[in-house]
Amino acid sequence: MPTFSSTVYSHQMKQTALLNLLIGTLIVETGFFLIENDISTDPGMAWRVGFFILMPLALAVLIWFQLRWAAMACVIYATVGLALDIATIIQVLTKDSVVGVSLIATVISGLFNFFLIVFGGRSLLDVGPGPMPLEPHPPNPPSPS
Repeated sequence: MPTFSSTVYSHQMKQTALLNLLIGTLIVETGFFLIENDISTDPGMAWRVGFFILMPLALAVLIWFQLRWAAMACVIYATVGLALDIATIIQVLTKDSVVGVSLIATVISGLFNFFLIVFGGRSLLDVGPGPMPLEPHPPNPPSPS
C-alpha cells in the first residue's frame, strides 16, 4: 500500500500566495488612484504616489527579505491607512453626493491595507528563532615546556 507523506510548506511558499494577492490589489489600487486623481505633473501628485503606492510596495519587499522591523512598520503603516480608508468610506456614504469612483478606490485601498496588515502580521508571527551563537572553542591544552 503506498504511503503518502504530508506536504511541507516553507515560509516562502506560504507568503507567495499572499504576496501575489497583495501585488494584484496594489496594481488595481494604483489604477483607481490614477483615475481618481488624473495623472498630472504637480509636485503633490509625486508625493502621493510615493507615499500611497511606493512605500507599501517597498515595505512588502523588505518583509519578503525577512526583515523583522519591516513587518512591524508595515503593520503600523497599514493600520493607519485602513483607519483612514474606513473613515473615508463612511464620509462618502453619508454625503448626499453621487457615489462612484471615489468609493471604489477607497474600498480597494482598504482591502490593500488589510492585506498588508495580514502580510506583515503573518510575517512577524512566522519569524523563527534567531541564529544561535557559535559554540566556544575548548581551551588549548597547555604546551609542554
